[in-house]
Amino acid sequence: MAAETLNPDMKIHSKILGVVATGFVAGLGASQPAAAQVTEEKFNALEKTVRDLADKVQKLEHVHDEDVKTHQQDLQQIQQLTRQGGETRKAAPELQPNPPAAPAIEPVHPIPPGTDLNATHNFTMAGDAEIQFGKVDGQHGGFALADFAPIFLFRARDNILFEAGFDINLQNNAPGSAGATTSLNLSFAQLDYLFSDYGTLVAGDMLLPLGTYSERSAGWLNKIPDAPLARAFLPGSGVGAQLRGAVPIGGTGQSITYAVYGANGPGSVDGSGHHDQLDLNGNVGIKSNGTFGNLHGSPSGGGRMGWFLPWKPHYDLELGLSGQTGDWDSAGGRRWSAAVADAALHLGPYLEVKGEYIHSWVETDDVGTIQPDGWWLQAGYKMAGLKQEIPFLRKLELMGRYDRAKDGLAARTERFTLGYVYYITNTLLFEGDYEFLRSTDPDQRHNELLFQLSYGF
Repeated sequence: MAAETLNPDMKIHSKILGVVATGFVAGLGASQPAAAQVTEEKFNALEKTVRDLADKVQKLEHVHDEDVKTHQQDLQQIQQLTRQGGETRKAAPELQPNPPAAPAIEPVHPIPPGTDLNATHNFTMAGDAEIQFGKVDGQHGGFALADFAPIFLFRARDNILFEAGFDINLQNNAPGSAGATTSLNLSFAQLDYLFSDYGTLVAGDMLLPLGTYSERSAGWLNKIPDAPLARAFLPGSGVGAQLRGAVPIGGTGQSITYAVYGANGPGSVDGSGHHDQLDLNGNVGIKSNGTFGNLHGSPSGGGRMGWFLPWKPHYDLELGLSGQTGDWDSAGGRRWSAAVADAALHLGPYLEVKGEYIHSWVETDDVGTIQPDGWWLQAGYKMAGLKQEIPFLRKLELMGRYDRAKDGLAARTERFTLGYVYYITNTLLFEGDYEFLRSTDPDQRHNELLFQLSYGF
């Protein structure tokens, strides 16, 4: 029974001693028959070997006992630390009471649920400014602040945008009066609601998609300082609502762009249908006496359909057809209509060719239906495409444009322009051109030299 209470280590030691003792007795037993043959010297040597073996076993037992003692001390220390840790956790809440909760602060202007916080109060000002020097044949040359056109962009949410553009410029007062006048004009102000990946609802004073010039080439984006002649036959903006977007075609990068809109349309200066009273941009829905009112019986309708075809990076073609029609006189008996075909081609990052054909129809009371029309073609080549390591040359783009216009009566004008664009930076441009102009109207200005410093921001 006493042996059963020994721990496993003590049992191991007992077995070692038992093995040694058994071996010793066996050795003695085996040596009995040959006792007579064992000399005293050999016996003494055997006895010494047994004593040495016993000493080694005793030393091993002592080392083992020390290990067991150390192990037991470690176990006791771990148990003590565990008990102390439990007591500390129990006492912690009493020693460190919870701090009082901070009072909730109600926002001054609560943000509606579902609002993208990154899209709130995102405001940006963009735009452009141009300074020109012009010299018309037979007249004095002069500097002019051609235009300062800030554009204000505001994003209320990821899908709700507002944009407005202004034109500010200086001009001399009428002949015979001193001083100059600063004019401030609202170019456009529209609200955009992106209701899907393929559609946007636009409302306000909109840039009209009659061709692409008004939306993509006006201001400093135009690489020739003045607009094509035939653009004078079209309104640049109109008050109304528009649905526009793009639909991809397969996975080739092609897309169909579309725009459908309704707007007030052109109006009449004096309400009559005389051809010289047509006002393309004056029908904004508010009359001079401050009351609401269209200047004719019904709004105009229009739209554009475009096809964009890219075939490799920097190589693409875009074709578009657009038009608008509606009444323009106060009696609602005369119509104004226009059709525009536009195209743009990029052959690599250095060559761009684009142009428009414009045709309009104006029904009048005095001269019947007149048909102002015209077209323009413009090309630009960036000299960096020559791959010459000449800093000045790499920043230069050569420009050329041909445009012509007929007013539907007797005047015909054509113009050929040669120019350049020097890119001081990507947004600071120094432009210059010389325009050769011929016209059947003696009041039209003739050849002209223009320089322009333009900055987009």
